[in-house]
Amino acid sequence: MDSTPLCYTQLLGQEKAKRLLGRSLANNRLPHGFIFKGSEGVGKGLYARGLAAAINCKDVKRIGACGICSSCKKFRSMNHPDFMVIQPERGVIKIAQIRQLIKEITFPPYESKMRVVVIEDVHTMRREAANSLLKTLEEPPAGNLLILTAESSKEILATLTSRCQVVPFMPLSRQETMGILKQAGVAEESVQLLARLSDGSPGKALLLQETEMVNIWREVILCVSDPAVHPDRDVGTILRLAEKMAALKDDLGAMLDLFRLWIRDLLLAENELVMIFGTDVLLKSWSSEQLFAKLQAIDRAEQELARNCNKNLVCEVLLFKLQ
Repeated sequence: MDSTPLCYTQLLGQEKAKRLLGRSLANNRLPHGFIFKGSEGVGKGLYARGLAAAINCKDVKRIGACGICSSCKKFRSMNHPDFMVIQPERGVIKIAQIRQLIKEITFPPYESKMRVVVIEDVHTMRREAANSLLKTLEEPPAGNLLILTAESSKEILATLTSRCQVVPFMPLSRQETMGILKQAGVAEESVQLLARLSDGSPGKALLLQETEMVNIWREVILCVSDPAVHPDRDVGTILRLAEKMAALKDDLGAMLDLFRLWIRDLLLAENELVMIFGTDVLLKSWSSEQLFAKLQAIDRAEQELARNCNKNLVCEVLLFKLQ
């Protein structure tokens, strides 16, 4: 069973979001729609579920979710008939999904006072789909609340934003991230490093934990930082690392973010990552000009990946430029 706290008030971090949502519940004045806007992996989806559970909890004496009533149990198992989640299909929210949603919410909720619909990554919504949603978002049928989630770095159509109450979600503190990772059962020896690398995003930290990304990242840094490794002589080693990187596929962008963090620490002369590794990874000494050139190489690799260039080739070129 999911061990994550159910009610939004019990989740770690996002105190501003808690206050905004709490005021709406306490005053019984929920808007027609919310936009939860923030970086990926900072809890927008969990807060949406937690708010839905609080709204429909059968314990009328509290503002929040009791966690034990029949409604809360269904929310915890993600099996509540009045909680819907719409996700992008192949990276896009399509008009057919919105039309089907509009049709479904014309019927009253099955068993709760409020049906809650979460539309994830609304920044991926095409204009025709957004236009189809506008009237429903402005005046949804009674007994429906729409929660849209979006990344803060992505542009959202102004017509959507103007019809919703925007709730900002911020990166979490290092301690909050570590607390969430411990709740998720991450091994103690990995918690500090993952919290450092995730930049306030527990979701990103858990992704790093699930993949081989951190281990590959460490291998690359040790390779390009080692003065004994020469790009002309050790081509085979570099190509093997590039192949490992390319195998990350859709997670390769997150790997590039880790490289940026490493370069940033070098530019600021911080050695926190070295301390976490328990080994000296700063073997080579690069000038600021050389480090900025490496950042540019990372940016170019990201652009090439966005253009669907061959991943293996992109990784090979990048590793040679990081030497």
